Amino acid sequence: MKTERLYFADAYLRRFEARVVDQRAEGDRQAVLLDRTAFYPEGGGQPADHGTLGGVGVIDVQSEGDAIWHVLEGSIAETAVTGEIDWGRRFDHMQQHHGQHLLSAAFEQLFRLSTVAFHLGTDYASIDLPGTVTEEQVSEAEWLTNNVVWDDRPIETRFLEGAELAAVPLRKPPTVDGPVRVVSVPEFDHSACGGTHPRSTGAVGLLHVRRRERRGSETRIEFLCGGRALRDLRSKTLIVGRLSADLTVGPDEIEEAVRRIRERETEGRKRLSEAVSRLLTYEADVLIVGAERIGGTPFVRVDRDDLSMDDARSLARELTARGATVALGIRGDRTQVIVARGVGSTIDCAAIVKRVLTELGGRGGGQPEIAQGGLADSATLSEALDRIHRYLRESLF
Repeated sequence: MKTERLYFADAYLRRFEARVVDQRAEGDRQAVLLDRTAFYPEGGGQPADHGTLGGVGVIDVQSEGDAIWHVLEGSIAETAVTGEIDWGRRFDHMQQHHGQHLLSAAFEQLFRLSTVAFHLGTDYASIDLPGTVTEEQVSEAEWLTNNVVWDDRPIETRFLEGAELAAVPLRKPPTVDGPVRVVSVPEFDHSACGGTHPRSTGAVGLLHVRRRERRGSETRIEFLCGGRALRDLRSKTLIVGRLSADLTVGPDEIEEAVRRIRERETEGRKRLSEAVSRLLTYEADVLIVGAERIGGTPFVRVDRDDLSMDDARSLARELTARGATVALGIRGDRTQVIVARGVGSTIDCAAIVKRVLTELGGRGGGQPEIAQGGLADSATLSEALDRIHRYLRESLF
């Protein structure tokens, strides 16, 4: 059964009448085949239209050859139905899709870069281009695209074949036999395409390139058109306004203000690191003085909730450099244990950590000189340190 595709004749048709000529199950959903439809089925990088049939939601539309199947949110029993397109979704897709045509044509004309792939998602659209694309090239292509948008040139759609088709300078050769639907912007772009498009380029509104990213041997260009571009730029304007107020600088001075803040932060981190290092050195001296002696070796037990792992390792190094054997427990987002031996000691820290943490439902490992691991329950940390203490006494006596 061939479904008449009403969107080919009028992409702005929002409401239509049709007959249900067949139905089937799609998982636990009902799918219906119509004699005619204005719903665009998924294809060519463009998502399917949504809307209603007989008041029941249409959640997917797929084509199988000449037939177009509509997957429903509920079910309908009527033969004659009224279809209504979700116009906001359709128009958004038309803006993004035709914006892609124009942007791809701009890259082709300016830099001979042919679009390798096109994606149209719910948040952004993108094209993939071969090789490296510079920021300057992106800017030029963006400007050319928007100039064509603002010219409000007519968008022509027609089916061509034979000599007529051969006479049109298509951006890419067609991949189907027989009549080919050609979407044209006079003196700018001609593309074989079965998707929905506005009546003129002005309906795209604005094309805004949001991101450029190198992906393997290609560059991905993310962009937004029309309403999406407006919402994105509005959001960024609000962010810039808040930053400008918080930093008490003009919008064009934000970048320099942030640079100064980062420099001060880097210097502050450096000074803090130096201070923490001096503090840990002092703390290690204090801990050694009060340390228990096991077989002549100082043993330091530490149970803390105010140390990062980096600081804990630094403290362990300070203590072992003074000949101490250390059992260090850290409470925080994760409960961690470090065991390290002093210079000249022969105990196997890795074996002790593995044994103790395994007994308490954790796991760990490392080297004979220093090892660490984690516990699933912070309540078991004191017991872990007690057992490490006991095993060390057994090893050193």
